[in-house]
Amino acid sequence: MLNHGVIAYPTEAVFGLGCAPYDEVAVRKLLALKQRDAAKGLILIAANYSQLLDYVDDRKIGQDVRFKVLSHWPGHTTLVLPARDDVPKFLRGEHDTIAVRVTAFEPARQLCKTLGTALVSTSANVSGKAPCTTADEVRQQFSDQVAWVMDAPVGGATTPSTIINPLTNKVLR
Repeated sequence: MLNHGVIAYPTEAVFGLGCAPYDEVAVRKLLALKQRDAAKGLILIAANYSQLLDYVDDRKIGQDVRFKVLSHWPGHTTLVLPARDDVPKFLRGEHDTIAVRVTAFEPARQLCKTLGTALVSTSANVSGKAPCTTADEVRQQFSDQVAWVMDAPVGGATTPSTIINPLTNKVLR
């Protein structure tokens, strides 16, 4: 299903567009669909922290803050953590960090578990427009440009995930 394809699935608050993070062709398709600047970087969601270890430089998270980092998950909080040196710019943008979340929203969690990978997760909309909140809205906005749409409702959150850098305690969103 992920062979260079972009998929859409419900998240805590809106529908997300996603793809396999290691698939540069799919990531570039996703960025083009959204008309999003690659320099901004992308968020990855996962079913568990181990799915993020190919992207997060876990060695740079000191033991003194490890509990604080992991205590946010699973949940509706995205953390900005040190990126591994081999994480490509098409994922991290112009940053030496990467934004990641272990989601508590069961449909997205199960999707990551079933596919056996973390997923790129960005709101399903063209940059500057309102995010899609239903599968039908995704189909209307993106038609056949999305390989698969999960037909399930979004979660009950009314705001996007909070984004925090737990190493600096800075709230970014």
